[in-house]
Order: sequence, then structure tokens, then C-alpha cells
Amino acid sequence: MPSEYILEMNNVFKSFGSNRVLDDVTIAIKPGEVRALMGENGAGKSTLMKILGGIYHADEGSIKIDGNLVRINVVEDARQNGISFIHQEISNVPSMNIAENFFLGKEPKNKFGMIDIQRMHRETRKALDVMGINLPTTRLISGLSIAKQQMLEIARAINENAKVVIMDEPTASLANAEVQDLFAQVKMLKEKNVAIIYISHRMEETFLVCDTVTVLRDGKFIGTKNTTETTENELISMMVGRKFDEIYGYDRAIGGETIMQVNGLTSNAVTDVTFDLRKGEVLGFAGLVGAGRTETALALFGIDKIHSGEIMLDGKKVIIKSPTDAIAAGIELVPEDRKGQGLFLTHSISTNLTFQVLPQFIHNLTINRKKEKDLIETYKNKLSIKMASVNQLAGELSGGNQQKIVISKWLAAKPKVIILDEPTRGIDVGAKAEIYKLMKDLTDEGVSIIMISSELPEIINNSSRIAVMSEGRLVKILDPEVDEISQEIIMSYAVQGGNK
Repeated sequence: MPSEYILEMNNVFKSFGSNRVLDDVTIAIKPGEVRALMGENGAGKSTLMKILGGIYHADEGSIKIDGNLVRINVVEDARQNGISFIHQEISNVPSMNIAENFFLGKEPKNKFGMIDIQRMHRETRKALDVMGINLPTTRLISGLSIAKQQMLEIARAINENAKVVIMDEPTASLANAEVQDLFAQVKMLKEKNVAIIYISHRMEETFLVCDTVTVLRDGKFIGTKNTTETTENELISMMVGRKFDEIYGYDRAIGGETIMQVNGLTSNAVTDVTFDLRKGEVLGFAGLVGAGRTETALALFGIDKIHSGEIMLDGKKVIIKSPTDAIAAGIELVPEDRKGQGLFLTHSISTNLTFQVLPQFIHNLTINRKKEKDLIETYKNKLSIKMASVNQLAGELSGGNQQKIVISKWLAAKPKVIILDEPTRGIDVGAKAEIYKLMKDLTDEGVSIIMISSELPEIINNSSRIAVMSEGRLVKILDPEVDEISQEIIMSYAVQGGNK
């Protein structure tokens, strides 16, 4: 009798040394089902998928495809059994064309044992047409966007008769329009009865494209829910093991006297931006992509040139022409791209955390290692940074811990104003809660925060006031003391701008 499920992973256990990372996990997925796999970093999601993909071996447990017991020892075993893994980091060869990448490692041969280039391009063309991808097969991969490369990966999976496709953070590097294209591809896979395991930190995507969601916590199976029968709050509670209210469970900072006044700030990207920032408050910046939120931050930090306007700090005018000027004035920026702009990924945690304040530890050309170690220990404890040692490479940390290192680096410099640009993007809900608590602790200490976020619940629940930007202008500052605040109200200002 045919199995109801296309994939079953039963009673899976996995340990690394004495650390058990999967503890009796069982999941079962039907053909054409889109299953979200959710959990905090360290919950076991990646390990479970690497076992399915042939990268790791389970200590115990079994895998069935179409009801048949299979052994997946290596990546090729997974492919032979219809498992396709579309990684967050696409592993194409940029110097090769589409057809060459499409058949990389399994090139068709002619009767003389040579690579059959014509057949390779012909079959690639046929596979692309099935997915509605209108690209020449001779096009170099290096000229394609991440979104286009993902579409090619999906087309290749279909061409290889994939039964289960694993998508790991597929929208992390995509623009909004590209995300919609990806969702269309997911729908097409569903129609072909391909099962999809969808891993994403973006909760809203779960409800847009997934039929069901499985939650793991601390390596254990917590539960599976139909997306039509659950809520975001319930899933968050399942992931973190505590009530949703405890995620945003901090009193909103009110703020004191004005510490910064920005008047008529104008750069190439923003025009006549005026606002005040109070001591010990979180001023949230909301708006659509391209509204000028990040560009305002870049001007304040001296990266984008200021054409006109003035910045007052502690009642005194400051001239900011470079990041050095901003730092000297007490303004710090935690950038949106923590990997590209905030960290030296191939250097140690110690180097990253103390880089900005290294002169404090140098005396007579000698680094005071004890003082340096004490500082690292302070921020490790303050931000609950999980690390093997201070010598561990920053690139080996989870997204949440990387973000904590970037924030620690700037906190060590004792700023008056810290700008957080998308501070929780790409990190799990547990790490988000820790960042929110840190923000509350900082405001309690008198630090003023400008927070830029595309997540409206984050803006609403953490901001003392909310500055809404539209088309390069600040159109409204909402104060919960006097204004009604909701996602709809914020978006109406963001979309309609000053015409609301």
C-alpha cells in the first residue's frame, strides 16, 4: 500500500561529543506540502536537514522516502533519493555558464566519451522552459542575481526529479519583487507534488507560503501545526518556551531631555530631515524600502555627505564629515550588513570586540591583556554571548551572537547615541528578545537609541516614539502619549507620505 507521506524521519538522535543536538525527532511530510521548520539558532534545524542531505549521519533513527527505508550516507545518496538542498549561500561556479552549472559533476557524454555540449544546452533549455525561466543557457552565472540563481537551482531540482526540496533562508538576500517570484516558484513546485521544507526566520513568510509548521527547541520536537490553525504568538511561545508577552515584555522607555537635535538634514538621498532625540529613549524609524531610513543613519555617521542642515549634540553644533567625526562626538552605528560592514569574519571574537577601543589597552607599545580580557568578559556576560572561547572566529558564530559582538564593539566605546540598523534581521526570536532587553538596559543607563527596522511589531513594541519616512523625507513622528499607533497607521504615512 502506498505511503501517505513522501518523507518520514523517525526517532532521529544526534550528538557531537557529549552535546546532544537532536533528541528523538520525528517528522512526516506529504507530497505537495510546504512545511516550515522553525526554531531558535541551536534548536537542531540545520543538523536535521544535514542528516537528510547526507552531510551528517544520525546516531539513531531512520529515513523513509515514499514509504521505503533508505540509507543516506553521502550527499549523492540524498540526490539519488530525490532530496534537493537549496542553500542560503548558492554554490554555483561564477565563471561557468548556466548549462555548465546545471550539469556540473554529471555532464552527459557522447559516444566518444566527450562531454556532449549540445545535449547539455538542449536539456538545460528544456528544464528552464518548464519553470518559465527566459535566460540563455550560455549566460555566465556571474552576471545573475541571487534570485535568478535560486530559480536555476529550483529548475535543476525539478530536472533531477526531486521529491523533497529544502530551502534554507531563501529570501534572505532578495528584494521584495524577487521574493514574490520565489513564492511563485514554490507554488509551482507544490503543483508538481514536490514537498518543500522551508527554513526562515521571517515569521510572516510562514503564513504566506507554508501549509504546516514544525517547531524544534533544544534539539527536541515540540509540535507541528497547520498554519491556518495557529498564530505567530503561539509559534513564538513554542520556539522559546515562554509566553509571547515576555518577548516584548519591557516597559517602553520614555526619554528625558533632548540630547540630539537634527535640523534640515539633506544629503543625496534625504531632504530636510528634522527630529529630536531624547536621552534614554528609542526613536524608531519606519518606512518602506528606499524611504531614506538607512540613508539618514549614514549621513549622521559621516558615511554619506551632508549637503545642508545641522546636528546639535548636548546643545552644541557638531560637524560630521566622516565616521571618525561621528565616533568622536559619541555617535555609533551598528550597520544592517553585520557580516560585510560590522565584523572581521576571519578574525577572533577578541579582535572584533576590542578593535574600536584598542588604544585603551596599549601602554608603552604593550597590550594589557588582562584589561582586554576583563572587557570581553564584561560584554560576554552582559549580552549572553555564546562562544567556545575568545579566540573563536567571528564567522563561526550564529547570526544572533555575531550581532551581539557588533553591538558590544560599539558599546565598549561608551556612546551617547547608538544607531541600530535592522538590529534583529536574520536572527532567531530568542536572540531578538535578548537584543530587546539589551536596548531597554541601555536606555535605563541613559544611552539614546535610533532603531531602524522593517518589522513593524518590533518598531511598535520597542520604540518610545516612531519617525515615519517616505521618499527621502521624515513625514511624521508618532508619540504613543498623544497618537494612536498601529501597523495600519504607520503604513498609511509611509505610503502616502505628507499627503495623509
